Amino acid sequence: MKKRKNPEADLRSYYTVFMQIGLLLTLVIFIIAVNVDFRSGPIQEYVLDEQEVIEMEEIIQTQHIETPPPPPRPPVPIEVPNDEIIEDIDFQIDAELSLGNPLDLPPPPPDQDDEPEEDFFVVVEQMPELIGGLAELQSRIRYPEMARRAGIEGRVYVQFIVNEQGEVENPQVIRGIGGGCDEEAIRAVQTAQFRPGMQRGRPVRVQYSLPIVFRLQN
Repeated sequence: MKKRKNPEADLRSYYTVFMQIGLLLTLVIFIIAVNVDFRSGPIQEYVLDEQEVIEMEEIIQTQHIETPPPPPRPPVPIEVPNDEIIEDIDFQIDAELSLGNPLDLPPPPPDQDDEPEEDFFVVVEQMPELIGGLAELQSRIRYPEMARRAGIEGRVYVQFIVNEQGEVENPQVIRGIGGGCDEEAIRAVQTAQFRPGMQRGRPVRVQYSLPIVFRLQN
């Protein structure tokens, strides 16, 4: 019968080897610990920045003075060729000057006070009034034969002056239709009679106008 091997006998045989390895590792660790510098680095000093002091200054409002713009530069003259031939003018310097005779001076300008002023009113307190009315004046119209043949119809406006006696002066057509109607309208207006216009209780000359109607009857 075969004897079993005692396991303790094997472990004891390696005991010396394990011990030597342990001593060697311990020595290596000790040497490393001695050579390594475990001191901390230089102490860094932290300097706090000083807080900046802000001073409030009073702002003085300045007055802005507007300076006028500089005047524009004058235009540069440009030379223009002139082909016009200037004729020589002979001045009679040797002519005798008679100081005793009166000089021929131009006539003086006309005096403005000599111009005729308008002696009539356009608007007065009481305007002229046509006696009999416009219908009676229209009844005096004789239709011109030329206008009748041409079929001319319309209104003729006549302007005139009503004097202090209510009579018509200086009738003029300001809008006509022709065909002899303008002349007939003036003739009819000259036969009209008015009550004169009044201004401050007295009769005055007043400018007046009337429409004269020309219409053909079918």
